[in-house]
Amino acid sequence: MNQYETVFITTPVLSEAQMKEAVEKFKKVITANGGEIINEENWGLRKLAYPIQKKSTGFYYLIEFKAPSKLIQTLEIEYRRDERIIRFLTVKLDKYAVEYSTKRKNKVETEETVKEG
Repeated sequence: MNQYETVFITTPVLSEAQMKEAVEKFKKVITANGGEIINEENWGLRKLAYPIQKKSTGFYYLIEFKAPSKLIQTLEIEYRRDERIIRFLTVKLDKYAVEYSTKRKNKVETEETVKEG
């Protein structure tokens, strides 16, 4: 199984519950087709570099997962069918990207424990 990272942007008019519902839908697509979610991050509402569908902001969400390569096509078809998604990108991580991702994740976790303590 290969390791992938997908980032998608949802329309900014969604409520918090609708955003969570969209995320759960795509997590289900991954797990139902033999994928294993490693990490997920909600980047929140951010300004877009340029307007997309007359919107200047969007909710960003990242999911890192391991999956067979045939899952990517299924996942991207689901992105295209969902009107809440305005942009998405899925990339296969090589060994250096996996290493970097692990270091970044550990750094974020240690920063959070320092803030709590």
